Amino acid sequence: MLWKKDMLFCDISPTTYAISEQKEILKRHLKNLTGKDKFCHERREEKLPNLLSEHDSNLIKKGKGIDIRLQENKADNIALACSQMNGMIIHPGETFSFWKVVGKTTKRRGYKDGRVIENNRLKPGIGGGLCNLANTLHLLVLHSPMTVTEFHSHSDALAPDHGKRVPFATGTSVSYNNVDYRFRNDTDQDVQLLLWCQDLKLYGELRSEREYPWTYELVEENHHFRKEGEKYYRVSKIYRLTRSRETGEVMQKDLVLDNHSEVMFDYSLIPEDQIREA
Repeated sequence: MLWKKDMLFCDISPTTYAISEQKEILKRHLKNLTGKDKFCHERREEKLPNLLSEHDSNLIKKGKGIDIRLQENKADNIALACSQMNGMIIHPGETFSFWKVVGKTTKRRGYKDGRVIENNRLKPGIGGGLCNLANTLHLLVLHSPMTVTEFHSHSDALAPDHGKRVPFATGTSVSYNNVDYRFRNDTDQDVQLLLWCQDLKLYGELRSEREYPWTYELVEENHHFRKEGEKYYRVSKIYRLTRSRETGEVMQKDLVLDNHSEVMFDYSLIPEDQIREA
């Protein structure tokens, strides 16, 4: 590739991209060492009594253009990462960091080639598929009073919807270690994260010592697909409703995602009745 005056260093070649990536990883390590975040580290087998939120999803996606080998590897990668997270206790004031808990994904540690997104393209990569796990985490946290402190998004249209549309079914991005997912426990009690794989499904629970006085709900408004130039995008706004547990009254409505996601699957699979003009 010829160098252009306005080209970023990381875009010159695969080598410069790798150099830039390692620089960002080092910067995050230094920030973790010198920062004020207090990271969680305790794990318990015994479950906390109150179920705060739960979510499950299929580990294997099938369909046109989907590489089943990468899907099976993704399932293995997620199961391995879950084994590092399951039972994690987040005490008041502590921060959960995806990468502080999971660590680096390498072949030596058992990780395999799964599907990753690089420069808006799907490709094989070691540890691929962990974005699905991060997304389950995000859904659990959004249905709780935990405070999201770091979130990165990628396309929310990686594959066609199967059945009823689930807001935030995908779209949470993680990449070791500078693209992290983090949340902090700003409440007055411990919470516990449970994650496990069984029968080709991923299960997640967030538990607490006692019930909180609020419940949470995600709602999606104005969902549709739109053609812009030669590409299609999924467009919507996703809100979180905070309700009083006692009365059911909506106390707060927060925009959590102004969704504008490039469609990464075959355009012929977009439902025609969901396409609108730009």
